[in-house]
Amino acid sequence: MAEEFNVLEHELVPEHHLLSEKEAEKVLKGLNMTKDQLPKIRLADPCIRALDAMKGPVEEGMVVKIVRRSSTSGESICYRLVIRG
Repeated sequence: MAEEFNVLEHELVPEHHLLSEKEAEKVLKGLNMTKDQLPKIRLADPCIRALDAMKGPVEEGMVVKIVRRSSTSGESICYRLVIRG
């Protein structure tokens, strides 16, 4: 049987962090946005499925922080709303 691959450990996949409800509220307030204004990411996304397996249940309506690092542009942070699918 083959070993299961964790997509979050791949060098080309940016860091994904599940935010608590309080953290999400603070971020949204700072951005002057509501959850429904965030870009979406599906529960079926391989990164969300990996987070679910590692960190516990990921549910619709949660917010994920994605950190991309680049040698040319430094660090870029974005947020996604987890949706069904």
